[in-house]
Amino acid sequence: MSGTSMDGVDAVLCDFGTQAARVLASHHIDYPEHLRRALQGLREPGENELHRAAEASAALARLYAECVGGLLTAARIPASRIAALGCHGQTVRHRPERGYSIQLNNAALLAELTGITVVADFRARDIAAGGQGAPLVPAFHDAAFRVSDRHRVILNLGGIANLTDLAPGRATRGFDCGPGNTLMDAWAESTL
Repeated sequence: MSGTSMDGVDAVLCDFGTQAARVLASHHIDYPEHLRRALQGLREPGENELHRAAEASAALARLYAECVGGLLTAARIPASRIAALGCHGQTVRHRPERGYSIQLNNAALLAELTGITVVADFRARDIAAGGQGAPLVPAFHDAAFRVSDRHRVILNLGGIANLTDLAPGRATRGFDCGPGNTLMDAWAESTL
C-alpha cells in the first residue's frame, strides 16, 4: 500500500485462512526523493504527463516488487506460496464526482517481477456504480474487527483521515472525515 502521504510503500503478509486475519510479516521502503517528486508533479495537469505517468507507474512497480521481495525474505516464504498480491497503486488524482480516480501502477510488470498474481484497480467499480471509490480500508476493518455484540468505530489516520462504522446488524459504513497526514507532512516539510 502506498497512501496519499506519498512517504513510501508498506507491504503486509496476511493469512486470511482463519476466522480472523493474521499478520505474518510486514516490510516498508521509503520512496526515493526523485520518485516522490515525480508523483507529486502528477497530481495536477502538466507537460507530457502521460509519458511521465507511464514512467512513474513502472518505477512504482519495481519499488513494489522490491518491497514484496523484502517482505517474503523476512517471512522466509517463497512467492509460490502466495495466493495473490493486492496492489492499489499510488493515487495521483481522485475525482469521483467526474467519474474517475487515477492510481499509478503497472500491475502486469509487478506480476512479472514477483511471479505472483496481482489484483489491482480497486476503485473503478465503485465509482462506476456511483460511489466515491474511497476509502478502501473499511472492507479490511470489517473483516478484521467486526464482532456481533459490540459497536466499533475505527479512525484510519492516513494521508486522508477516514472512519469505519461497524454497528452490529448493520452494513459497514466508511467515509473520509477530513485531512490527515497530508497536512502534517506539508507543515513538517515547510517548517522543520
